[in-house]
Amino acid sequence: MTMRRRLFSQQLAAAGVALLAVRGAHAQGVPVEGQHYTRLAQPAPVLVPAGKVEVVEFFSYGCPHCYALEPSIAPWLKTLPPQAVFRRVPVGFNALYETYQKIFYALEAMGQLDAMHAKVFAAIHQQRMRLDKDADIAAFMNANGIDGAKFVEQFKSFSVQTKVRQANQLSKAYAIDGVPAIGVQGRYTTSGSQAGSNERALAIATYLAERVLKTP
Repeated sequence: MTMRRRLFSQQLAAAGVALLAVRGAHAQGVPVEGQHYTRLAQPAPVLVPAGKVEVVEFFSYGCPHCYALEPSIAPWLKTLPPQAVFRRVPVGFNALYETYQKIFYALEAMGQLDAMHAKVFAAIHQQRMRLDKDADIAAFMNANGIDGAKFVEQFKSFSVQTKVRQANQLSKAYAIDGVPAIGVQGRYTTSGSQAGSNERALAIATYLAERVLKTP
Protein backbone atom coordinates (compact mmCIF):
# COMPACT_ATOMS: atom_id res chain seq x y z
CA MET A 1 0.00 0.00 0.00
CA THR A 2 3.03 2.28 0.20
CA MET A 3 3.64 2.10 -3.55
CA ARG A 4 2.29 4.82 -5.83
CA ARG A 5 0.07 2.47 -7.79
CA ARG A 6 -2.80 0.86 -5.91
CA LEU A 7 -1.86 -2.77 -5.28
CA PHE A 8 -3.23 -5.70 -3.35
CA SER A 9 -0.66 -6.02 -0.56
CA GLN A 10 -1.72 -9.16 1.26
CA GLN A 11 -1.01 -12.53 -0.31
CA LEU A 12 -3.57 -15.30 0.09
CA ALA A 13 -1.91 -18.58 0.95
CA ALA A 14 -4.24 -21.04 -0.75
CA ALA A 15 -7.45 -21.18 -2.74
CA GLY A 16 -9.43 -22.81 0.08
CA VAL A 17 -8.33 -20.14 2.52
CA ALA A 18 -9.23 -17.50 -0.04
CA LEU A 19 -12.79 -18.75 -0.39
CA LEU A 20 -13.30 -18.74 3.37
CA ALA A 21 -11.86 -15.24 3.53
CA VAL A 22 -14.22 -13.96 0.86
CA ARG A 23 -17.21 -15.41 2.68
CA GLY A 24 -16.00 -13.98 5.97
CA ALA A 25 -15.53 -10.54 4.47
CA HIS A 26 -19.24 -10.37 3.68
CA ALA A 27 -19.87 -10.16 7.41
CA GLN A 28 -17.84 -6.95 7.81
CA GLY A 29 -20.72 -4.64 6.96
CA VAL A 30 -21.99 -2.79 3.93
CA PRO A 31 -19.15 -1.31 1.83
CA VAL A 32 -18.97 2.47 1.69
CA GLU A 33 -18.76 4.26 -1.66
CA GLY A 34 -15.66 6.43 -1.87
CA GLN A 35 -13.97 4.46 0.88
CA HIS A 36 -14.09 0.78 -0.09
CA TYR A 37 -14.93 1.24 -3.75
CA THR A 38 -15.20 3.99 -6.35
CA ARG A 39 -18.14 4.87 -8.57
CA LEU A 40 -16.95 6.01 -12.00
CA ALA A 41 -17.93 9.54 -12.98
CA GLN A 42 -18.44 8.33 -16.54
CA PRO A 43 -19.53 4.72 -17.17
CA ALA A 44 -17.08 2.45 -18.98
CA PRO A 45 -18.26 0.23 -21.85
CA VAL A 46 -19.40 -3.33 -21.13
CA LEU A 47 -19.68 -6.34 -23.42
CA VAL A 48 -22.52 -8.22 -21.74
CA PRO A 49 -26.24 -8.19 -22.67
CA ALA A 50 -29.05 -6.95 -20.46
CA GLY A 51 -29.62 -9.20 -17.46
CA LYS A 52 -25.92 -9.94 -17.10
CA VAL A 53 -23.23 -8.17 -15.09
CA GLU A 54 -19.63 -7.86 -16.23
CA VAL A 55 -16.79 -8.28 -13.74
CA VAL A 56 -13.29 -7.43 -14.95
CA GLU A 57 -9.94 -8.22 -13.35
CA PHE A 58 -7.27 -5.77 -14.48
CA PHE A 59 -3.88 -7.43 -14.14
CA SER A 60 -0.44 -7.99 -15.59
CA TYR A 61 1.69 -11.10 -15.80
CA GLY A 62 4.56 -8.92 -14.56
CA CYS A 63 2.80 -7.89 -11.35
CA PRO A 64 3.79 -9.98 -8.29
CA HIS A 65 0.59 -9.01 -6.50
CA CYS A 66 -1.46 -10.30 -9.44
CA TYR A 67 0.50 -13.54 -9.28
CA ALA A 68 -0.21 -13.82 -5.54
CA LEU A 69 -3.90 -13.17 -6.14
CA GLU A 70 -4.29 -15.72 -8.94
CA PRO A 71 -5.04 -18.78 -6.71
CA SER A 72 -7.91 -16.82 -5.17
CA ILE A 73 -9.71 -16.09 -8.43
CA ALA A 74 -11.30 -19.49 -9.06
CA PRO A 75 -12.86 -19.85 -5.57
CA TRP A 76 -13.96 -16.22 -5.62
CA LEU A 77 -15.79 -16.72 -8.92
CA LYS A 78 -18.03 -19.21 -7.13
CA THR A 79 -19.27 -16.38 -4.92
CA LEU A 80 -20.41 -14.26 -7.87
CA PRO A 81 -24.06 -14.35 -8.95
CA PRO A 82 -24.79 -16.74 -11.83
CA GLN A 83 -25.53 -13.79 -14.13
CA ALA A 84 -21.95 -12.53 -13.73
CA VAL A 85 -19.61 -12.70 -16.71
CA PHE A 86 -15.94 -12.57 -15.71
CA ARG A 87 -13.04 -11.59 -17.91
CA ARG A 88 -9.43 -10.61 -17.48
CA VAL A 89 -7.94 -7.49 -19.05
CA PRO A 90 -4.14 -7.09 -19.08
CA VAL A 91 -2.83 -3.57 -18.56
CA GLY A 92 0.04 -1.85 -20.38
CA PHE A 93 1.64 0.49 -17.85
CA ASN A 94 5.09 0.12 -19.45
CA ALA A 95 6.85 -1.54 -22.40
CA LEU A 96 7.29 -4.86 -20.60
CA TYR A 97 3.64 -4.96 -19.55
CA GLU A 98 2.68 -4.19 -23.15
CA THR A 99 4.61 -7.27 -24.22
CA TYR A 100 2.71 -9.32 -21.65
CA GLN A 101 -0.56 -7.92 -22.99
CA LYS A 102 0.33 -9.30 -26.41
CA ILE A 103 1.26 -12.68 -24.92
CA PHE A 104 -2.16 -12.85 -23.26
CA TYR A 105 -4.10 -11.99 -26.40
CA ALA A 106 -1.98 -14.20 -28.66
CA LEU A 107 -2.67 -17.15 -26.35
CA GLU A 108 -6.36 -16.27 -26.40
CA ALA A 109 -6.39 -16.11 -30.21
CA MET A 110 -4.74 -19.53 -30.44
CA GLY A 111 -7.11 -21.13 -27.94
CA GLN A 112 -4.28 -21.72 -25.48
CA LEU A 113 -5.10 -19.24 -22.74
CA ASP A 114 -6.65 -21.68 -20.28
CA ALA A 115 -3.73 -24.07 -20.67
CA MET A 116 -1.00 -21.42 -20.48
CA HIS A 117 -2.25 -18.65 -18.19
CA ALA A 118 -0.81 -20.11 -14.98
CA LYS A 119 2.34 -21.25 -16.79
CA VAL A 120 3.13 -17.73 -17.96
CA PHE A 121 2.74 -16.43 -14.42
CA ALA A 122 4.99 -19.20 -13.12
CA ALA A 123 7.62 -18.64 -15.79
CA ILE A 124 7.93 -14.98 -14.84
CA HIS A 125 7.67 -15.22 -11.06
CA GLN A 126 9.11 -18.65 -10.30
CA GLN A 127 11.55 -19.23 -13.13
CA ARG A 128 12.46 -15.53 -13.39
CA MET A 129 11.94 -15.32 -17.15
CA ARG A 130 11.30 -11.86 -18.60
CA LEU A 131 9.71 -13.11 -21.82
CA ASP A 132 10.36 -9.76 -23.48
CA LYS A 133 12.19 -10.92 -26.62
CA ASP A 134 10.72 -12.80 -29.56
CA ALA A 135 13.30 -15.59 -29.37
CA ASP A 136 12.70 -16.16 -25.64
CA ILE A 137 8.94 -16.10 -26.08
CA ALA A 138 9.12 -18.56 -28.98
CA ALA A 139 11.41 -20.89 -27.00
CA PHE A 140 9.04 -20.82 -24.02
CA MET A 141 6.06 -21.64 -26.21
CA ASN A 142 7.96 -24.45 -27.98
CA ALA A 143 8.83 -25.92 -24.58
CA ASN A 144 5.13 -25.97 -23.75
CA GLY A 145 3.93 -27.66 -26.92
CA ILE A 146 3.00 -24.53 -28.88
CA ASP A 147 4.60 -23.70 -32.21
CA GLY A 148 6.85 -20.79 -31.29
CA ALA A 149 7.06 -19.35 -34.79
CA LYS A 150 3.29 -19.35 -35.20
CA PHE A 151 2.89 -17.84 -31.77
CA VAL A 152 5.23 -14.95 -32.53
CA GLU A 153 3.37 -14.40 -35.78
CA GLN A 154 0.10 -14.16 -33.84
CA PHE A 155 1.82 -12.06 -31.17
CA LYS A 156 2.63 -9.46 -33.84
CA SER A 157 -0.70 -9.67 -35.64
CA PHE A 158 -3.06 -6.79 -36.27
CA SER A 159 -5.82 -8.55 -34.33
CA VAL A 160 -3.66 -8.76 -31.20
CA GLN A 161 -2.65 -5.11 -31.59
CA THR A 162 -6.34 -4.24 -31.79
CA LYS A 163 -7.06 -6.21 -28.60
CA VAL A 164 -4.23 -4.41 -26.82
CA ARG A 165 -5.58 -1.05 -27.92
CA GLN A 166 -9.05 -1.97 -26.68
CA ALA A 167 -7.61 -3.13 -23.34
CA ASN A 168 -5.79 0.17 -22.93
CA GLN A 169 -8.95 2.09 -23.73
CA LEU A 170 -10.93 0.10 -21.15
CA SER A 171 -8.24 0.58 -18.50
CA LYS A 172 -8.40 4.30 -19.15
CA ALA A 173 -12.20 4.32 -19.01
CA TYR A 174 -12.05 2.60 -15.62
CA ALA A 175 -9.27 5.00 -14.49
CA ILE A 176 -7.03 2.06 -13.55
CA ASP A 177 -3.76 3.28 -12.07
CA GLY A 178 -2.61 0.06 -10.43
CA VAL A 179 -3.13 -3.68 -10.50
CA PRO A 180 -4.72 -5.94 -9.57
CA ALA A 181 -7.99 -4.04 -9.61
CA ILE A 182 -11.56 -5.12 -10.24
CA GLY A 183 -14.16 -3.32 -12.32
CA VAL A 184 -17.88 -4.06 -12.18
CA GLN A 185 -20.33 -3.34 -15.01
CA GLY A 186 -18.50 -0.23 -16.15
CA ARG A 187 -19.64 1.53 -12.97
CA TYR A 188 -17.39 0.62 -10.07
CA THR A 189 -13.80 -0.24 -9.19
CA THR A 190 -12.19 -1.64 -6.07
CA SER A 191 -8.80 -2.96 -5.03
CA GLY A 192 -7.08 -4.43 -2.01
CA SER A 193 -5.52 -1.17 -0.90
CA GLN A 194 -8.84 0.68 -1.21
CA ALA A 195 -10.96 -2.03 0.39
CA GLY A 196 -8.47 -2.82 3.14
CA SER A 197 -7.44 -6.32 2.10
CA ASN A 198 -7.52 -8.78 -0.76
CA GLU A 199 -10.43 -10.74 0.66
CA ARG A 200 -12.44 -7.61 1.36
CA ALA A 201 -11.92 -6.37 -2.21
CA LEU A 202 -13.15 -9.64 -3.66
CA ALA A 203 -16.18 -9.63 -1.39
CA ILE A 204 -16.93 -6.04 -2.37
CA ALA A 205 -16.78 -6.95 -6.04
CA THR A 206 -19.34 -9.68 -5.39
CA TYR A 207 -21.48 -7.21 -3.45
CA LEU A 208 -21.31 -4.71 -6.32
CA ALA A 209 -22.24 -7.33 -8.90
CA GLU A 210 -25.28 -8.29 -6.84
CA ARG A 211 -26.16 -4.61 -6.42
CA VAL A 212 -26.07 -4.02 -10.18
CA LEU A 213 -28.48 -6.90 -10.74
CA LYS A 214 -30.88 -5.55 -8.12
CA THR A 215 -30.76 -1.96 -9.45
CA PRO A 216 -30.06 -2.18 -13.20
